Amino acid sequence: MGEYSRFIDWDKMDSTIQDQDAKELTSTEFQDLKQLARQGYWAKNHSLRAKVYQKLISDIPCRTVTPDAHVYRDIVLKIAGKRNSSSLPLPEFVDNSLVPTYCLNAEGIGAVRKIISCIASQFPDISFCPALPSVVALLLHYSRDEAECFEKVCRILACNDPSKHLIDQTFLAFESSCMTFGDLVNKYCQAAHKLMVAVSEDVLEVYSDWQRWLFGELPLTYIARVFDVFLVEGYKVLYRVALALLKFFHKVRVGQTLESDNIQQDIRTFVRDIAKSVSPERLLEKAFAIRLFSRKEIQLLQMANEKALQQKGITVKQKRQNVHLAVHAENFKSEIVDVKKMRDIWSWIPERFALCQPLLLFTTSEHGCSLSRFYSHCEGHEPTLLLIKTTKQEVCGAYLSTDWNERKRGGGKLSYFGTGECFVFRLVPEVERYEWVIIKHPELAVAGVEQANSSSQMSDPPSSASLPSNPSDRLSPFLSARHFNLPSKAASMFMAGGVECIIIGGGDGQALYIDADLNHGRTGHCNTFNNQPLCSESFQIAIMEVWGFRDTMSN
Repeated sequence: MGEYSRFIDWDKMDSTIQDQDAKELTSTEFQDLKQLARQGYWAKNHSLRAKVYQKLISDIPCRTVTPDAHVYRDIVLKIAGKRNSSSLPLPEFVDNSLVPTYCLNAEGIGAVRKIISCIASQFPDISFCPALPSVVALLLHYSRDEAECFEKVCRILACNDPSKHLIDQTFLAFESSCMTFGDLVNKYCQAAHKLMVAVSEDVLEVYSDWQRWLFGELPLTYIARVFDVFLVEGYKVLYRVALALLKFFHKVRVGQTLESDNIQQDIRTFVRDIAKSVSPERLLEKAFAIRLFSRKEIQLLQMANEKALQQKGITVKQKRQNVHLAVHAENFKSEIVDVKKMRDIWSWIPERFALCQPLLLFTTSEHGCSLSRFYSHCEGHEPTLLLIKTTKQEVCGAYLSTDWNERKRGGGKLSYFGTGECFVFRLVPEVERYEWVIIKHPELAVAGVEQANSSSQMSDPPSSASLPSNPSDRLSPFLSARHFNLPSKAASMFMAGGVECIIIGGGDGQALYIDADLNHGRTGHCNTFNNQPLCSESFQIAIMEVWGFRDTMSN
């Protein structure tokens, strides 16, 4: 079956990819490769895929000294010896990961452990890499011998291009990628996220499995198609496919009885048996239909999550704390929501704050109805959570990503600030979160802001300096500009504060206006969501609370 068949059990291999349609790669331009990879140009020709992998991986910029095939031939006998390869222990950094056999024969299955052991000897800086067994097993299908496979994997691990994020090799990188995936699920798969919260005690634990879905559970035909695109486009495609898997899982499971009381295991089973319901083409189609943030924006989010983990001292693997238990029933007391509702809100917040506990900063029942007192109690805290209960027993609120102290940058005028991580929500009469329109449609950022400003008659428009000069070079409002020393034009406008009122503006057109007496409020020019407004157009506040986030690991 050709030079790339040594390790393959062809009886297990999909007959549609056994060197059909002899083709050649006619272009190596990025845009052409991107289109060909997504279309599956080399998916049905085993030898061509092997040659393409060789070409793409050989072009990866690597460290000056990167182990190659010659190194493998020199060290393999010393490391593996003559013992049975199946008895070779795997290094701790693979974290007891699955070692998928895919369509490998007995020789190939044994070779995977030998290659991993040799990689461990050459990369002492790798401390956590659960995806490695799958990557080795996959590439072995498209290698002429063990040494060639070893070299390919080493080049992927030794990539030194700071703009390329290929495989996580530390627990910090892995955990922050799990948090980043959780943030993306919260934004792009809200229905699935709602299901996860309903049936799982710890959604972070479920989302920590996302790489296993790809590198472990997906059948070879599927992960190979994903890997085709991954080698061309990078890490972002992994997020896309994992999100698509979750969307398909939710579609199949919604309204059905779960097979077990373990949602984590149910997702693994679904991914393992995905061929029963979704084709590789449909999976990729779904993945690329998601309007995901740019690669740069995802990198910034990853950096924010890494920074949060480092500040908490979480850099090596440890027992994960249950996220929902961060809202401790015995320590939580609110006049607006109970513990269950607060835990629902907690499932919406960015993952890097998930291990924090709520800390009451301000309540009108104790501190009075004074806007200046509101500011004095909330300044210095970031993020904060605003809860409002009206005299009609409606309950709504907002997650506010930015310190209210930022309002002072506008002098005495109403000052706009905030980031796209802000959102507003309703708890009573029905639970609903309202996404900020600029997150869902980044290209509408400027138009959305202008429309909101022109629609509101209650405030002065923001200065032109606060608007991005060019939307094309503007970072997403998803992240706080000052956290990364970014230019001020990257800042967003979600919150506004002055001496006369505060404005919390508008996911899906929703906006809250609260007067200085903290007694009256109204929803501004807003579109309804599923025909349900955030709350009454004009309302009287019965009580208002502001909560901060206390680090559970601080003394």
